[in-house]
Amino acid sequence: MAKTWWELQILCSPEIEDSVYWRLDEFGCRGTASQKKGNLVSVQAYLPQSQAHLLDLAALSLWLRQDALCFETSLPSLQWKLIDEEDWSSSWKQHWEPQEIGDRILINPSWIQVPENTERKILQLDPGSAFGTGAHATTQLCLESLEMRFSDIPEFFVSSQEKKNDVVIADIGCGSGILSIGALLLGAAKAYAVDTDSLAVSSTVENRDINGLAPERLKVAQGSVEVMQQLVTEPVDGIVCNILADIIMEILPGMSAIVKPTSWGIFSGILLEQSNAVTDVLEKNGWVVATLWKRKEWCCLNVRRQ
Repeated sequence: MAKTWWELQILCSPEIEDSVYWRLDEFGCRGTASQKKGNLVSVQAYLPQSQAHLLDLAALSLWLRQDALCFETSLPSLQWKLIDEEDWSSSWKQHWEPQEIGDRILINPSWIQVPENTERKILQLDPGSAFGTGAHATTQLCLESLEMRFSDIPEFFVSSQEKKNDVVIADIGCGSGILSIGALLLGAAKAYAVDTDSLAVSSTVENRDINGLAPERLKVAQGSVEVMQQLVTEPVDGIVCNILADIIMEILPGMSAIVKPTSWGIFSGILLEQSNAVTDVLEKNGWVVATLWKRKEWCCLNVRRQ
């Protein structure tokens, strides 16, 4: 059976070539090759697409850059693309099964019949090429945080004045729309979602319709926090943001225009080693970290306004 593979291309200085090979081996790459390119080395590596998500590749890029800083040499570049022997956009669906997240959510591929006799909230999903199937640790952490947020059991970081049926959220970097849709199924009244990728915007709209949600409850647009500022009609109760640490820290100042004094946030796509830096930026922008949940090398910060 034909497979889809990630092809990784790394351009680095010769001083860290051995370190690059070690990282690639630890990452699970099954084949590597290198060649000289002027004063640099070009390394190619391959691994099955099912073994790595986009956030994992971004984490690999960060580790390679950190290794270069330790060796005090030029920073490497990492590029990736999918190479396929068949139409991967449909073939991968054969291996994606329904998945339970937390205590209340079931991610169900939209092409599979919805199971009977389940008390879980059914989130039907066809992510296409957008990030967010529920398989990645960061997505799971965010959904579990949302579940706790909308649980009937009060948590210490939930405002006592908050009524879940009135909650409006902003989803920045929405991907497949999985977090927005999950929040609405758990009890949020309305969600606004933005992503810089047009394919992600299309995917969110399609998944909104698959789940029978009215466009008025989930409004979607292409862009980042600046577009979100124009999209919302009043400050939101909560923000969900599962992207990358560097981007989160960059756009945090722009979030102040769309939040209330009582607003909360769920931030992920953050490596454990990046959590202190993100926490510092959060505090400088008027947020307090209430809890840090972790899974594997990733963490999710549940925060509230100071």
